[in-house]
Amino acid sequence: MSDNSSGKEITVPPIADELGRVFEREGHELHLVGGPVRDAVLRRRVSDLDFTTDARPEATEAILRRHCSTVWTTGADFGTVGGMFRGEQVEVTTFRADAYDRVSRNPIVRYGDRLEDDLERRDFTVNAMAVSLPGHEFADPFGGIADLARRTIRTPASPESSFADDPLRMLRAARFAAQLGFDVDPLTLEAMRDMASELSRITAERIRDEFVKLMLAPDPVVGLRILVDTGLAGQFLPELPALRMEIDEHAQHKDVYEHSLQVLRNAIALESDGPDLLLRLAALLHDIGKPETKDVAPGGGVTFHHHDVAGARLARRRMRELRFPKADVQAVSLLISLHLRFYGYDDGAEGGWTDSAVRRYVTDAGDQLDRLHVLVRSDCTTRNRRKAERLRRDYDAFEERIARIRAEEDLRAVRPDLDGNAIMELLGLEPGPEVGRAWAHLKELRLERGPLPREEAEAELLAWAAAEGIAPRPDAG
Repeated sequence: MSDNSSGKEITVPPIADELGRVFEREGHELHLVGGPVRDAVLRRRVSDLDFTTDARPEATEAILRRHCSTVWTTGADFGTVGGMFRGEQVEVTTFRADAYDRVSRNPIVRYGDRLEDDLERRDFTVNAMAVSLPGHEFADPFGGIADLARRTIRTPASPESSFADDPLRMLRAARFAAQLGFDVDPLTLEAMRDMASELSRITAERIRDEFVKLMLAPDPVVGLRILVDTGLAGQFLPELPALRMEIDEHAQHKDVYEHSLQVLRNAIALESDGPDLLLRLAALLHDIGKPETKDVAPGGGVTFHHHDVAGARLARRRMRELRFPKADVQAVSLLISLHLRFYGYDDGAEGGWTDSAVRRYVTDAGDQLDRLHVLVRSDCTTRNRRKAERLRRDYDAFEERIARIRAEEDLRAVRPDLDGNAIMELLGLEPGPEVGRAWAHLKELRLERGPLPREEAEAELLAWAAAEGIAPRPDAG
């Protein structure tokens, strides 16, 4: 199709034209809008087809029911009807000309009669372009093409008005900057700084969802800097800007904030199977316990003893407040709590790690071991090449040692040599706390000494029971 603004050729999916012809035959307009148009201009893969129409929701539903295999109306109160059209998911929204109460972010739904009114209420100019279907007339009333060329995020209306209507758009600006590699327009940035406190109107779940999208972007550091510089991060993740005040104990970075962003970038560079949210969160937050644990040593150096423990606690609290799933909270806090465990390992030094310590490392990491490997490697940001190379070699050797011990033992599921039934039979116990204590004792032995022959495990259990004053029944065993 011809782009009336730039003369470029923009290709839209054939299915969009098919749906456009359906609406045209029914006497209604249909326009492809938002992200799909932006991505088409940028020559990116177009997905998640969004359309707008002059048809009211009930008319849209009737049209889709005649032409779609499935129709859903969960968004009908906001003018959106969805369906499966020719095997593709589509959503069609009636022109909107909403007003906002500016207390919540919920619009007072009003349907419009003009495409331009609908585009003006959208978040950014690069998302406020439309392609009419099937005629392919291009609509760009707010300069989206020019902003794409300038690689700029800007609002169609004034940023103050746009963000007052929906403060979540401020997070979206940072997210799009991270996803597209764009800059945010200076006036838009200024409004974000002035209005950061308006984010308090947004639910934790919605903030979390935008933050997650930002963290999964190709370069989340771009968006994170915007969040910190505008004060938005302070509204929902204050531990991040707090890191700017703390100087790295090695004086290799301007501050712990810069170190944390570099660790995040290092972790992203080591991802092997696409963006890993939990790894990225752990990398970003691994040092958030440092401000709380900062201390000045007698010689004048700065220390952050036990910042791993403090950081895990802070991460748990913040992620819970943002309503992250429990499993995600546990995984990230575990990674933070373990990220220092490796330091001090020296396979060749006297007093280095025993096989027992390696087993504990693997067991404590559990299903997060692979992420922990990446996090520990990423945490090395020293400019001292000799030191960095030594750390890399040490961790290579450590992973090789884990692999060797794993080949001999099943470290992914370290369990005692006797299960609960065997413990109860040998000691003549009924289910209860004493069985749990016995099981824990045998697991400690398993971690310390590796697999034991059954006879030796039974002898150890009987010795433990005697020391604990647990006398086996005469008929036990």
